[in-house]
Amino acid sequence: MKTLSLALRNLLRNRRRSIATILAMVIGSVSILLFGGYVQNIIYGMQTGYVRGGGHLQLQHRDYFLYGSGDPTAYGITGYQRVIDLLRADPVLSPMLTVVTPTLEFGGIAGNFDAGVSRTVFASGVVVDDQNAMQRWNDYGFPDRPEILALTGTGDDSAIIGTGVARVLRLCAPLHVSDCPQPAAVAQPTGAELPADVARLATPEESPGDASSATGPVGHPHIELLAATTGGAPNVARLEVAKAEELGVKEANDAFIGLHLVQAQRLLYGRATPEVTAISLQLHHTGQIPFARRRIEELLRTSLKRSPLAVYDFKALNPYYGQTVGLFGAIFGFIAVLIGAIVLFTVGNTMNAAVVERTVEIGTLRAMGQRRAGIRRLFISEALLLGLFGALLGVGVALILASVINHSGLTWTPPGRVHPIHLHVRVWGEWRMLLSTAVGLLLVAMLSAWWPARRAARLPVVEALRHV
Repeated sequence: MKTLSLALRNLLRNRRRSIATILAMVIGSVSILLFGGYVQNIIYGMQTGYVRGGGHLQLQHRDYFLYGSGDPTAYGITGYQRVIDLLRADPVLSPMLTVVTPTLEFGGIAGNFDAGVSRTVFASGVVVDDQNAMQRWNDYGFPDRPEILALTGTGDDSAIIGTGVARVLRLCAPLHVSDCPQPAAVAQPTGAELPADVARLATPEESPGDASSATGPVGHPHIELLAATTGGAPNVARLEVAKAEELGVKEANDAFIGLHLVQAQRLLYGRATPEVTAISLQLHHTGQIPFARRRIEELLRTSLKRSPLAVYDFKALNPYYGQTVGLFGAIFGFIAVLIGAIVLFTVGNTMNAAVVERTVEIGTLRAMGQRRAGIRRLFISEALLLGLFGALLGVGVALILASVINHSGLTWTPPGRVHPIHLHVRVWGEWRMLLSTAVGLLLVAMLSAWWPARRAARLPVVEALRHV
């Protein structure tokens, strides 16, 4: 305590230099915390998007993840409703679950035969009410409203498509898609009738869902979706397009079709027993993933041991998330090291100047019996106080600036999003980041004082007393 008191008095002897050093540390810590809070908000936003779309965990056929994209019906989940009921009723999993829902994903060819055009697509059949419930997950408190699927309230034969699909299928005008120029090198189609063989496949007898098309909104365009059934035979569903959606990613815009699960199952399985390609599980909190996963794996070894299933979390299903987190982690680490080096040399320069100015004082202390360890401890204590003041002020200023930014009303559009969101910097509540930044600043300050303190302690007493 006496050493700290003496160190504080030494810092106050040269207030201007001490304030300049603390200011440099404050700027460094504020920069780290604001950037870290910005990055953390982006990561939370990505996680929220993936969890709302596909849940925290998914059950799939154990070979679907690697081979299902080529033939999804070969790796479907048989008796999926029994699996869902078992998961919902499990006493360990039930308190953690918010939504358990099946999905069916497959590839096909979408065509607008009135315009004589078609393209390959990626279709996703979902339970609309479950997907709307998943959209309400907001564990990180984002100030946005949950999106309601455009399929809500539509008939079983309805679908939504990406704006790129609408552009290729010449549906921009009826679906009110803006910024949809026609290709100059392609003549406008004069119209073509649906081929007779395809028309027979799309009749109400083959596709019972078409009977409900009259219940949909009048004036919506139709498309035909061609896919292979489980037996390898082609099947066609005539779908009423409810809306063309901008998905934020060109690849998705150019290939996505969303439809009701029941219609997707009719298209792929006909009168056979329907299956799904995945069962999505959404939890209350992301931190529950390890516990839920262990329980599911236990069920796969016991109650579901006859089902060839595997469980994956959203990170494994979306490698881009891990790549983005790694990229931001590398950038954050580089910035932290750079700022740490600046603080290191700033504090080191302050300590070196203090040693030069107080050489006679150091010699006097040594002549009075002060040991070398005491001299080192004195200068390191001064650096510790500088780091402590800099860390506390830096955290306080960062919290204030983050609050100002969060209430400024600034918006930005992150990659993969269509609509702008509020610019938010998460500093308050990120205790790990706050603590690691403060501790790191203290360690850098003490490290920067080690060499000047060592040099001061090793000064010969006689030469120190004769220093001018």
